[in-house]
Amino acid sequence: MKELMLGNKAFARGLYEAGCSVVSSYPGTPSTEVTEEAAKFDDIYCEWAPNEKVAMETAFGACLAGKRSFCGMKHVGLNVAADPLYTCSYTGVNAGMVICVADDAGMHSSQNEQDSRHHAIAAKVPMLEPSDSAEALAFAKAAYDLSEEYDTPVIIKMCTRVAHS
Repeated sequence: MKELMLGNKAFARGLYEAGCSVVSSYPGTPSTEVTEEAAKFDDIYCEWAPNEKVAMETAFGACLAGKRSFCGMKHVGLNVAADPLYTCSYTGVNAGMVICVADDAGMHSSQNEQDSRHHAIAAKVPMLEPSDSAEALAFAKAAYDLSEEYDTPVIIKMCTRVAHS
């Protein structure tokens, strides 16, 4: 049976289907629902971190321990998590690590606009950008394979339109 899913719910389903074990995120629209939906799967340990830096460090620690991990945040949170992002990009990963950053173009629920692609370029990590819910699910799964094949975290850049449609 087919199910229509919002982008964030489809993303969470992709995490589950890819075998993600650990989710640590900091809530902030438009990314919050990825973690809320992932928490509905018994096979995924989910937590809210006190900030984006801690979320990234938790996910990084889990992947170093051999567990596929995920962390999520909105665009301004990637500034807070920049230090561990740049560290894990040159350290490498032992299991797949996926980072979701949800940009809020048009500032629907944010204090500014930011293009997170610049962080991906500077950190020298791949970034995938789904254009709809189906791609959000598919890219979440593909990101783990890329992460493990190339020994690097992979960023998936969501946006308000894809996350909430």
